[in-house]
Amino acid sequence: MAETETQSTGGATGFLATVERVGNKLPDPAVLFIALLAIVWILSWLLSYVTFEVFHPATGERIVIVNQLSGDNFVQFMATMVSRFMTFGPVGVVLVAMLGIGVAEHSGFITTGIRALLNVTSTKLLTPVVILVGIVSHSAVDAGYVLVIPLGGVIFYAAGRHPLAGIAAAFAGVSGGFSANFVPSSLDPLLQGLTLEGAKLLDPAIQVNTLNNYFFTTASSVLITGLGWYITDKVVEPRLQGVEIDGNAEDLPELHDLSDAESKGLRWALISMLLGLVILAVTLWPVDSPWRDAEGRIASFSAPIMQSIVSLIFFLFVIPGIVFGRVAGTMTGVKGMIEGMTKSMKDMAYYLVIMFFIAQFVIAFGQSGLGTLLALKGAEALTPLKEFPSMLIVGIVLLTGFVNLFVGSASGKWGLLAPIFVPMLMSLGISPDLTQAAYRVGDSSTNIITPLMPYFPLVVIYCQRYVKGTGIGTLASIMLPYSLWFLATWTVFLLIYYAIGLPLGIQASYSYP
Repeated sequence: MAETETQSTGGATGFLATVERVGNKLPDPAVLFIALLAIVWILSWLLSYVTFEVFHPATGERIVIVNQLSGDNFVQFMATMVSRFMTFGPVGVVLVAMLGIGVAEHSGFITTGIRALLNVTSTKLLTPVVILVGIVSHSAVDAGYVLVIPLGGVIFYAAGRHPLAGIAAAFAGVSGGFSANFVPSSLDPLLQGLTLEGAKLLDPAIQVNTLNNYFFTTASSVLITGLGWYITDKVVEPRLQGVEIDGNAEDLPELHDLSDAESKGLRWALISMLLGLVILAVTLWPVDSPWRDAEGRIASFSAPIMQSIVSLIFFLFVIPGIVFGRVAGTMTGVKGMIEGMTKSMKDMAYYLVIMFFIAQFVIAFGQSGLGTLLALKGAEALTPLKEFPSMLIVGIVLLTGFVNLFVGSASGKWGLLAPIFVPMLMSLGISPDLTQAAYRVGDSSTNIITPLMPYFPLVVIYCQRYVKGTGIGTLASIMLPYSLWFLATWTVFLLIYYAIGLPLGIQASYSYP
């Protein structure tokens, strides 16, 4: 975007342009994480000689910074470097899902399906549809990052709109609206379990329902969809009008009428996909289904169905992709399938390089104890607000949002903060459900602006498909309006719940002073 245009469009746009300019001056993401790893090493060495009066809320043990440069730890780092990368969660999730999506994309199934969707959907409704689909994708763990976000760009580009706006809208739904969902997901029991353990420190007999935030997250999905719709259409996309699309033309989707062969192929591909979903539903229905956990639950982190999401995505795209290719004549046999998978892996080469260094940094940061110290020091700073419950709730949201810029794991942060804040607010008459809701707001709102989030570099790569010069600063400046508006509006929305006593979820109890 030209500098003169940026300056003439107002202070907000000028600020975002500054964020973009400064952010893009940061080194390549791979180099950035190498530098961060070095910083962790040095800080862990220096702070390992300092005694902190900070204690783990669950174990009562003093927080000690572990020197990552000590002989034993450095040798251990070298010995586990390969296994760290191989077992780093996002890597396997992305690659396996992309193998299946690569076949569907190579055969033309995805772009044909999108073109068919656009024929029956108004372009004015694309934004809320993309955001809402992103929100719902949370039920499929991390599927939204590898499926919904790139499709957001494809859909917008095919509709004649700026593809980066589509990616931004999808990213806002998938990651910014991570805790806004009307479909239960594995995150619900994960957070509820930690909340319950924190509440038991004050009341051993207390019970917290797994869906203790369900009504709030359902209402939040409407809020985030509407707010994201406005930000995309009125703030983000107008700012992107001057950004030239310079991606490889042959790789970009085109919008034209479906041929008879494509219509027939799409029909049979969708039938095969529907048949697969029916088979899954039938086998999932019995209470003793092997897809369920030992207690017969589906929305449980330990349930095989939740652990098989990525594998299911693989098959639910490979099979329709093959069917479409055969019927429409766009792909020939197994060779075409392998070609599609190969091409998708070529496109992921840069991502793999970045993820190698991210894996080393994230694990070293966690083992050093620096993340734990950061979270607990922040919680300590909020203690003086105990006499002002509303301000304390806001403080929890802001602290969580800040810590989230450095520590991405939702369960990791809440595992540290729940034993502090849940009993503290219970003593003030505030339910564990409300405290957990405050955490979820802060945890979601800043996901989309931190390069330390493992999927952030992947979204940069999605953008580079259309605008080659996209960098960390570009994406951060695009997503910053979503983050700030989500944080402010969602917090006010939560305070309204607190003020008028609306039920946050199933069996949520309130006992305000």
